[in-house]
Amino acid sequence: MDEVKKSSKKSLGDTLNDFKGEFKKIIWPSRQELVKKTITVLIACAIVGAIIIVFDYGFGLGLDQFTNWVISR
Repeated sequence: MDEVKKSSKKSLGDTLNDFKGEFKKIIWPSRQELVKKTITVLIACAIVGAIIIVFDYGFGLGLDQFTNWVISR
């Protein structure tokens, strides 16, 4: 049983060679593709942020109205 564990251990050099092999498989995006995707993400974040701001403002107004209604009763 100990022999199985010993044989499954890799040396540091083997591990680094495995990493090197995996990095060669990576397909890196072109500069143009990276710029397009970055702009898409920034626009999506701006849209979601704007939606959150609108809802926050709306709920804030609604809460103020509700508070004023409760206090005036």
